[in-house]
Amino acid sequence: MLEPFQLPFVQRALVELLLLAVLAGTLGCWIVLRGLAFAAHGAAAAAFPGLVLADGLGFAATLGGFGAALLFALAVGRLGARRDRDHGGGDGTLTALVLVAALATGIVLASDVFHSPASVESLLFGSLLAIGAGDVRLAAAAALVALAATWLLGTRWLATGFDPQAARALGVRSRVPDTLLLVLVALAAVAVLAAVGALLATALLVVPAATARLLSDRVGAWQLATVALAAAEGALGVWLAVELNAPPGATVAVVAGAVFALVALLPRAREAAA
Repeated sequence: MLEPFQLPFVQRALVELLLLAVLAGTLGCWIVLRGLAFAAHGAAAAAFPGLVLADGLGFAATLGGFGAALLFALAVGRLGARRDRDHGGGDGTLTALVLVAALATGIVLASDVFHSPASVESLLFGSLLAIGAGDVRLAAAAALVALAATWLLGTRWLATGFDPQAARALGVRSRVPDTLLLVLVALAAVAVLAAVGALLATALLVVPAATARLLSDRVGAWQLATVALAAAEGALGVWLAVELNAPPGATVAVVAGAVFALVALLPRAREAAA
């Protein structure tokens, strides 16, 4: 039953997922708390054309992807703040438009400009069983940065996430912590691309944190539960993918979605039984 975990490429995939689980447990909780789930998905999509463009022009693909994701995240954050100030809220229209435009641009660049259609599928859906040492190092760096940022800025993110107006009244007025959070969202979006691709980034960055949020109302316990849940879902997804010869990124996403649905429906089932 555990034979797949003896394969070197499966072990490397598990190391990648464990590192990304730490990233999901720290940064993912802030993404959910601050309502940035759609923005994180959009940042991953925006990184897609950046990766293709960088590869075609001959410079580091990671830098190209991070640059594109960062521009998107900062633009959404700035326009979102303006909508909050002027109208008291906003919607995801801008994010949706940019997401579609980014995906379309990336596909055009990959297929018609740089003639690299073979890379499109891996960029969109990930290539978890074919990751290299560079991907693992990027995941480790992103996890360490997320841990450090949570230690330094977690209190401010928490105050702003629960009650922005009260946080401003208490003196939390600088936008620097929020800007750094958006920078981390862009970094995380690039870090997960090798594992699950641009279209399934939220399977690691959002879904485990959203699931654990249903089980805990304390931030520390929520983050620890998210790390454990993301690691377990990743391991189960990889095992199923090898056993069923299925795409690993998509399998991990299906497992994460199924666990979320089960946890969300469990209290209702108990209420119905009572």
